[in-house]
Amino acid sequence: MENFTFYAPTYFAFGRGTEMQTGSLVKRFGGSKVLIHYGGGSVVRSGLLDRVKKSLDEAGIAYVELGGVKPNPRSGLVYEGIDLCKKENVDFVLAVGGGSAIDSSKAIAAGTVYDGDFWDYYEGKPVEKALPIGTVLTIAAAGSEGSPDSVITKEEGMLKRGASGEAYRPKFSILNPELTQTLPPYQTACGVTDIIAHLYERYLTNTKDVETTDRMIEALILAMVNEAPKVIADPNDYEARANIMWAGMMAHNNSCGVGRSQDWTSHGIEHELSALYDCAHGAGLAVTMPAVFTYVTDHDVMRFAQIAVRVWGCQMDFAHPERTAKAGIEALRRFVKSIGMPANFEELGAKEEDIPKLAQTACLGSGKMVGFTELSEKDVENIYRLML
Repeated sequence: MENFTFYAPTYFAFGRGTEMQTGSLVKRFGGSKVLIHYGGGSVVRSGLLDRVKKSLDEAGIAYVELGGVKPNPRSGLVYEGIDLCKKENVDFVLAVGGGSAIDSSKAIAAGTVYDGDFWDYYEGKPVEKALPIGTVLTIAAAGSEGSPDSVITKEEGMLKRGASGEAYRPKFSILNPELTQTLPPYQTACGVTDIIAHLYERYLTNTKDVETTDRMIEALILAMVNEAPKVIADPNDYEARANIMWAGMMAHNNSCGVGRSQDWTSHGIEHELSALYDCAHGAGLAVTMPAVFTYVTDHDVMRFAQIAVRVWGCQMDFAHPERTAKAGIEALRRFVKSIGMPANFEELGAKEEDIPKLAQTACLGSGKMVGFTELSEKDVENIYRLML
């Protein structure tokens, strides 16, 4: 295990009705004027937005609103939010929604206190300062409610890029599993797939002797395998929703990733799909992960064999461990398909003729991707072709 530091100070209020604590929590963490940032649609129709505003009113917290966040959140709305925060002297950003609303809120929070273009952070500048952020979560998926990360799509060129920094960790996050019960099965399945991807990307490590975090990752994936079919069958299963919601946070606050190298190849390759075709991130990952894992199996066949045995219940073939590794990848493929995820390029709406462009942008112009193993631009093209 490698040396590491880990500091994750987010305050979590978990359970039924916890959105009514919003106002008191904003006040507790120093907010006096809030930007409420959300998508629209469900948070309005469900009455959640009104409940949040009532809580803020009762706490004496002033607020302004900015709706309109879309999946794969766009830079244009971030710029609009930054201008609004500066004009209204906002000192706290509150995301009400899923990962897209939270990621957009993080970008606004950083851009408001920065003299330059917020996109600098998404081209590699460390995020060192931002307005305080709070979240009211409505979908278990991205894990942004507990992470120091954000992903935004720049409309010029449709580039999807990430930024990271401890200033991006929310001061508090409200997690009420009831708020996820109205999600369509497809969105629920996309969220579960994203959670599994966050865990696999940490599992694919070149660091030796990380048994503790290996076991944590395996347990969380097993929980998703157990709980996801329950909520697909019964969207109102509160306990299954609760387990998925907490797993989503644990999968991406990096408690499972400390002291070990990580991968993120699947995410990097998928980001180009959701940027270009605007498909759901989880759906893109359902197609991307099996292709990436198949392509890189030989780099460390025993790592894939280990998770095949421990998570997917495959029998270990000691004479031919590559068979066990392949069986585990196929088990993952079957599972995500069983909960309603797509299986190939066609189902994503992706086009074979775009593959060279996708590979080039995925490699960020450097001609390679580095994660579990180093991939050339040609390797990335080959991975996209495996998705056909």
